[in-house]
Amino acid sequence: MLSDKEIVCPNNLLNAAHKKKGVKAGIVNAGKPLPMLSIQDAVNENLIEPIFIGDKNEIIKCAQDLKWNVSKYEIIHEPIENNTAAIAAKLASDKKIKIIVKGHIHTDVLMKEVLKREYNLLGKTRLSHIWHMTLDKEDKPLIITDGALNVLPNVKTKMHILKNVINFSNRIGIGRPKVAILSATEEVLDSVQSSLDAEELTKLAKKENLDADVFGPLAFDNCISKKSALIKGIKNEVAGMADVLLVPNVESGNGLVKMLIYFCGACAAGVVVGGKVPVVITSRSDDAPARLASIAAAVVALD
Repeated sequence: MLSDKEIVCPNNLLNAAHKKKGVKAGIVNAGKPLPMLSIQDAVNENLIEPIFIGDKNEIIKCAQDLKWNVSKYEIIHEPIENNTAAIAAKLASDKKIKIIVKGHIHTDVLMKEVLKREYNLLGKTRLSHIWHMTLDKEDKPLIITDGALNVLPNVKTKMHILKNVINFSNRIGIGRPKVAILSATEEVLDSVQSSLDAEELTKLAKKENLDADVFGPLAFDNCISKKSALIKGIKNEVAGMADVLLVPNVESGNGLVKMLIYFCGACAAGVVVGGKVPVVITSRSDDAPARLASIAAAVVALD
């Protein structure tokens, strides 16, 4: 069942990111082959100008292996992995970098620094994670949020997640996104908390006049299949047409994304939004095209 399809970076993200040239990016604990390859790709696409943070000898060795001359880029020597996150957060706080890119470091260590109030990197909405999913270069994306950062969000947090994903959707050219609030059912059931949350979110989105079509609860098939929605008699602007899936918890979002990657060969571009600096937190197992796409997504997410 596992797909052997080659993962490819989508053109829609690259085209949107190309509108912002050479963004300063802090690469946190650089110096491992795969992160360095994706940074080289992003530089070649003229998306970023990197500041490397990590063990200088390892960074230069990786660059040499890639036949890449990095002498014109700043390298901040910090051989202790967990110290590199604080350096990146301080650079962002001082506005010396505009995006933060995770290299070979645990996500929780990096995000713990980003969340510290002393750096003043938090925005008006809660931070949330977005996955921009595509199969081919010209594929229409399916956006999944939040499958990485907010573990079991309540309705208040889900409203922040919703506002963040609407903003991101606008930036990639989706003027009025169709947002499906995912549950295990299309009915509102007292026994299924996600269905109750979805109903409340739908009402709140309408009350706040958000620039999106928002509807839930919807089961997965009714989110993405017009046929399924029609058979079940579900008629609204979102059913079978969703641009965005807002998931009830981190397990469902993470599972959906990983299934698309491993069963379908999808490219998963992941970025943390909602703060003053977008943060790329790819998995250490992600292929280089997905890492490039994630950097492009972060560039697109910039104010």
